[in-house]
Amino acid sequence: MQRLVIEGERRLSGEITVHGAKNSALPLLAACVLSRGETSLHNCPKLSDVYAACRILSRLGCKCERNGGSVTVNTDGLTHFDVPDELMREMRSSIVFLGAILGRLGKCRLSFPGGCELGPRPIDMHIAALRQMGASIREEHGTLDCDVGRGLRGAKIALSFPSVGATENIILAAATAKGQTVIHNAAREPEICDLARFLNKCGAKISGFGETTVVIDGVERLHGCEYEVCPDRIVAATYLSAAAITGGELTLLGARACDIETVIPVFEQMGCTVCLYDSKIYISARRGLKAVKTIRTMPYPGFPTDAQAVVMAALTKARGTSIIIENIFSNRFRHVDELVRMGADIKTEGKVAVVDGVKRLSGACVKACDLRGGAALVVAGLGAEGITEVGDIKYIDRGYESIETAFSSVGGIIKRV
Repeated sequence: MQRLVIEGERRLSGEITVHGAKNSALPLLAACVLSRGETSLHNCPKLSDVYAACRILSRLGCKCERNGGSVTVNTDGLTHFDVPDELMREMRSSIVFLGAILGRLGKCRLSFPGGCELGPRPIDMHIAALRQMGASIREEHGTLDCDVGRGLRGAKIALSFPSVGATENIILAAATAKGQTVIHNAAREPEICDLARFLNKCGAKISGFGETTVVIDGVERLHGCEYEVCPDRIVAATYLSAAAITGGELTLLGARACDIETVIPVFEQMGCTVCLYDSKIYISARRGLKAVKTIRTMPYPGFPTDAQAVVMAALTKARGTSIIIENIFSNRFRHVDELVRMGADIKTEGKVAVVDGVKRLSGACVKACDLRGGAALVVAGLGAEGITEVGDIKYIDRGYESIETAFSSVGGIIKRV
């Protein structure tokens, strides 16, 4: 089993590049199913989840090739409509293939997705929306059998919650459906906008993305294109947290400050200096960190749930008491026990975590239990005294491209063994 070994209390300094977004690359790869011919995605991160998505595409009959930071998908051989259970279980967002396969082939068979255990992520909104669009969906023993009969048709769909996955699946299914589809209470995340822009470049007609109402006018077919995946805003938040906890000074290259507008003020409240530029972010944390009053995770444009754990790691050494309220997932504090093992003072009750800052953390043997919680342990290890060993790093590899190389390049002492 691989693990990360970190020698902490090393001040990070220098420039570090933010790679492409996992949460954008995966729906974009699924969207390739809808496009005829060849599509090239640039700035596509080298992540285990991305490789899992490519394996699904290969299973469907597509040809996938990686060349450096680019992935090329050719769908000329697309014939299969089923995704085996073992591939679906590899990543949580694999359900996004449902809308794309239905849109291209008119039928689909897949099982419920796997991935990190963060609490319920029901796909009932996905299923209900696709049924509104004319899909027949049968659920049997954890398998979804779907058929569109005479084809998908546009519909007016009101989501009870601005679900990112449901919004993506509806957009994918609607891109080549007959007529117009309108999504009310749609998710507004930057990754939704990235998907819509990509599909529009392939010939789709999508408007209103980034707002609460998205309109998709179905077209007959889509074509391939070249597209660059947007930078990963949660990776950027992770690097900012690492700079903060180590008293460091980093410049994040390729970062988009507009995507994390609710995260940056938290670091300023901690006492960090943050400067924003067109495609980079500068942070200096030479002074001791201060606690922040309250952080509430909310759907975009609120504070992202995915950034909660890494920011909490930085706050463990902030002077005073910080309160974090998790409003998205019911099981998103699983990293807390491991941070406490390192000397953090954190108490949780329900969806609330109270973080009393301590003067020092101590290295320990800890285990990642999910993607962002694992990244939080790495951040804590960088700011802790002594040696920290982080196990079960398969979760971290789902969303971070060689995290040890990135931090080593700016003065961290961290290696994979």
